[in-house]
Amino acid sequence: MIVAVTDSGPWLVVGLGNPGPQYAGNRHNVGAMVVEELARRSGTMLRTHKARAHAAQVRIGTGPGGVPGPPAVVAVPSCYMNESGGPTKALLSFFSVPAERLVVVHDELDLDAGTVRLKRGGGEGGHNGLRSISSSLGTKDYHRVRVGIGRPPGRMDPADFVLRDFSPTERKELPFLLDESTDAVEELVTLGLLDAQQRVHAPR
Repeated sequence: MIVAVTDSGPWLVVGLGNPGPQYAGNRHNVGAMVVEELARRSGTMLRTHKARAHAAQVRIGTGPGGVPGPPAVVAVPSCYMNESGGPTKALLSFFSVPAERLVVVHDELDLDAGTVRLKRGGGEGGHNGLRSISSSLGTKDYHRVRVGIGRPPGRMDPADFVLRDFSPTERKELPFLLDESTDAVEELVTLGLLDAQQRVHAPR
């Protein structure tokens, strides 16, 4: 039996990306896309926040009997990826959210495209956004929603690959990936990590 998280403390869900229209469709911005979808599901929009971010206060998912899920702040830093730690730390402080209730949604080269995985803690895998957050917080012990984008083809530099838009074929699948990733965030927050992993990581 899966038991929903019952305590009412807030969460912070941060989606990583780079600011500006020239980056909006990049693979590196898929974390920001997921947070924007979370805001849409909650019937709200991200608004400018003084913590160098765009943020909204929402309820995530639904609890037993269809009641609104836990309170959360969903946010996208308005700085470049490698500076994500400062806004994340400021948002945690402003909304009084402990680091163990932080969820970072990010692109993941080491997962096949379209794969979604949940974890807590661990390394950053060369991801500059995660590295900045870990450095600013002084801990790696926060939740991650890893959205697989696959490895670059041939000898393409990974840095070039992540800063390119999704291919036409990938764009056809992108709505499904964003939907699945957003579901994963909701399950992590409402069910807890272990039960959410059982659902999200189950063979499909």
